[in-house]
Amino acid sequence: MAKLSLRAVQKLTCKKRDAWWTVFLVDPVATRILIVLARFRFITPNRVTWAALFIGLGSAGFFLKGDPRSLLIGALLYHLSFILDCIDGKLARLKGNGTVFGGWLDYVFDRIRVLFCALALMGGQFLRTDDERYLLAALGVVFLDMLRYVDALQIYKMRMSMRTKIEKVTLERAEAERAEQEARAEAERAEQEARARAYRVEQQSRDGVYRVVQQPRDGAYRVEQHPQGAAHGAEQRSQDGAEGAQVVFMEDLLRDNPGASAEALRAEAGEANVIDLHEQFRGQFPWYIRIRRAMLRTRIRPHLISGIEFQMFIFIIGPLIGRILWTTAVSAALLLLFELIIMYKFWLSTRDFTRIMEELDPTPSTAGTIAEHLHRGRHRQRREAQEALLADERYQEPEPDDDPYFRPYPQPQPMFTETVPLRQVRTVWPENEGPWR
Repeated sequence: MAKLSLRAVQKLTCKKRDAWWTVFLVDPVATRILIVLARFRFITPNRVTWAALFIGLGSAGFFLKGDPRSLLIGALLYHLSFILDCIDGKLARLKGNGTVFGGWLDYVFDRIRVLFCALALMGGQFLRTDDERYLLAALGVVFLDMLRYVDALQIYKMRMSMRTKIEKVTLERAEAERAEQEARAEAERAEQEARARAYRVEQQSRDGVYRVVQQPRDGAYRVEQHPQGAAHGAEQRSQDGAEGAQVVFMEDLLRDNPGASAEALRAEAGEANVIDLHEQFRGQFPWYIRIRRAMLRTRIRPHLISGIEFQMFIFIIGPLIGRILWTTAVSAALLLLFELIIMYKFWLSTRDFTRIMEELDPTPSTAGTIAEHLHRGRHRQRREAQEALLADERYQEPEPDDDPYFRPYPQPQPMFTETVPLRQVRTVWPENEGPWR
């Protein structure tokens, strides 16, 4: 196998935006290890994921011992486990053999590694010091890690849902406009046919799409579409519909062109085709774009304290400096701060989504109102209607002379209220009815 170029491997496998810990402390090592591992065919991304899990569980075993030497070894093993965790995705992108199951396996193993390492690290310190704060710290680490990744998945799902709805409404609107244009063209065609029959002269439309042809049987004139003109008209309508239905999101434009401004990208792509779901956030924080643009030059994402930095502070920085509780508290506070910022940004994005949907679909919405059949007066009106129906003469009980055998409500059979001797019952039984049983 030919020797791989380090620069080419970095360009192909490294993400355009990543955590600062990964950019500075993982990618320089991971890409060099990747060049070596890529030479062997038996090394697959899933096997690298399994190796990362086992090394992470080994670091948890050293964390459980709790002494300074074991904490040092555990921190180094955890960092090695995280490097392998990054290599599996890079190897999949390099060889193109990534699978959906591999992505799921990587995510699940990450949660397992964090769970075991958190319990082992805090449990080992609790066994050495009998400080119950370490138990609370273990619960806090597991909870915040779960909150971070569940929140990220849900926000991503909601963003994809908003984009899908906008694309759907835009497509429906474009189809409605195209149907209206076709109906208008059909009306114009019918008008031209009527004019051709009235004047019986050969004519041609302005764009050359229609022509008048004399019928061989009755000598009448009809209008038909010229082949070239029909093809040109259909092609033009399809192009207009495609351009009208095409939607471009500003976040995609900024991601592909990190150095350009939002106004320039909007003008280049077309004002009507650009959908901006972060307009309010950028309006309230205009300095965010400048900081983001400066950080993206080094591939660092603006989300400075994410799940990656949270784990590295707790499982590497804390054991190395011997301040586990302090680093856990600081990293937890920073993680919560950035999560609140993300939630606020998502809330503003939902407001932009509501405004855009109202502009695309001006139909009045019934959101926030109570259905009419649930109002209090509706039940009273229904009861009054039933009483009026029963009071109608057509549905009243007929007189006995009209239908002597009519019984609207059959009367129940009378029940015996006193005991009758069996001998008396036999005497009143008719003889022609057969023997009594």
